[in-house]
Amino acid sequence: MFIRESIVKKPQVLAKISALKGFVFAALSAICYGTNPLGALHLYAQNYSPETVLFYRFFTAALLLMVVMLSKGSHFKISFREFRALVVFGFLFAASSLTYYASFKYMDAGLASTLLFLYPLEVSVLMAIFFKEKIKIWTVVSIAVSMAGIALLYRGGDGATLSSVGCLLVFLSSISYAIYMVMANRINLQMGSVKMTFYAICFCMFFLLLYSVTLGSGLPPLFTQASSWGWGFMLGLVPTVLSLIFMVKAVRIVGSTPTAILGALEPVTAVTIGVTVFAETLTMRIMAGIILILCSTILIAVKK
Repeated sequence: MFIRESIVKKPQVLAKISALKGFVFAALSAICYGTNPLGALHLYAQNYSPETVLFYRFFTAALLLMVVMLSKGSHFKISFREFRALVVFGFLFAASSLTYYASFKYMDAGLASTLLFLYPLEVSVLMAIFFKEKIKIWTVVSIAVSMAGIALLYRGGDGATLSSVGCLLVFLSSISYAIYMVMANRINLQMGSVKMTFYAICFCMFFLLLYSVTLGSGLPPLFTQASSWGWGFMLGLVPTVLSLIFMVKAVRIVGSTPTAILGALEPVTAVTIGVTVFAETLTMRIMAGIILILCSTILIAVKK
């Protein structure tokens, strides 16, 4: 009898351990992505522009992903249909990243990361508008809760109104990423996430260079300090490659919903870095606004 019970319990124990690993991977993915401000703000302090910082971030990430693909024996061939889709993905990725990083110059990085986290709500709205998905009551409630959170955040820690330019940049970043997610879901390219991300990043770098040369600060200058290379490598590895790998592992083990819920650790990490490393202000009102926005997004994830 004891042996039989042990045999029955063993798969249950293994399943619980596997689920725990999935939750850990999801948490690590969100925490890794939340470290974006850590590298970006240090490089801004060295007078590098957002497009330069992003170029080195994605250049490092592309090299690392290429190594991953080569180690797995993956091929780099893509069809013309995939090429067209990946060009669009790269453009949206560049637009989202550039506006997100630019917003750090107009508002605290923690607040920018929190407002960026509205993209799941925007995905729901886009799906309702363009693909006739019915808007559920919890979507309306989530939008109302998030608007209340934004209202609380609209005045900074010193009582001054948040920059309208900063808010607009974060909105453009989140809506670009929401469109990216909707298109990635609808087009459904038959390729692995690493390969798709590699090509999206490569096309993203092309559009970043195009912007930098035509409207930005010119060709990205070569880093001259070891610390600059260190922060550039950190941005390519931690919030890009590691975040992707951990996310893929989490989705495979526990699914997209728990992974999305634990994504709330992303803005929490950014806020923690902003307060502890860059002395950004954190008041009770700002904390309440952040909590409302996180709750609104978690509600959408749970219902889906």
